[in-house]
Amino acid sequence: MAALLDWMASTIQHIIQLMNYPGILLLSFTEVVFPPIPSELVLPFAGFLVQKKELTLVGVLLASTIGSAAGGTLLYYVGKWADEPIIRAFVRRFGKWFLLSEDDLNRSLEFFGKYGEAVIFFGRLIPIIRSLISLPAGMNRMSLWRFLSFTVLGTLLWNAFLTISGMILGANWERILDIIDSYEKVWYVIIAVAVIWFVAHKLIERRKAEKVSGGAAAARSDVE
Repeated sequence: MAALLDWMASTIQHIIQLMNYPGILLLSFTEVVFPPIPSELVLPFAGFLVQKKELTLVGVLLASTIGSAAGGTLLYYVGKWADEPIIRAFVRRFGKWFLLSEDDLNRSLEFFGKYGEAVIFFGRLIPIIRSLISLPAGMNRMSLWRFLSFTVLGTLLWNAFLTISGMILGANWERILDIIDSYEKVWYVIIAVAVIWFVAHKLIERRKAEKVSGGAAAARSDVE
């Protein structure tokens, strides 16, 4: 794994040094669509180059934010296209294996309809969620301009943090990776706890429903 990260870091640095702003835009776009490419390897190094006067802060933030917004927009349209014909049909057919029902999907979309702006904004600061959050926005038919507005705000905040951290650390920009690693581990634990709670809650609900169903069947049998 360490060798893979070293290779990715070396490749990312080579792309940025070779292409400058277009390279940052391309990497930021790819990072959203293909999460294994981490922004934590892109923007701190770009910040280091800003500190060396090889790039400008405005240029880095503009390129990275446009790239991320473009990637998010692509996933937004995937969610919009895949709503009824694919995702809903998938839940109907296979949802029980994931403890998901169509009612769960409807509740999720209803929640997103009420709090979508906040979910989009804060979701850009959370690993894993940062990429996936665009899909329900498309599924829920959120206005593209509202989606882009909160996507750009959240993304700009995250990109600015990473880039400025690289500027401050300079040649030691890789130290930010340890900080981000700790930050992401906290979120991974929170996400894991949330998943465990959801699974446990659904299993308890299913068991209660089976007891009620079994009791009703027994009552009908006694009557007969």
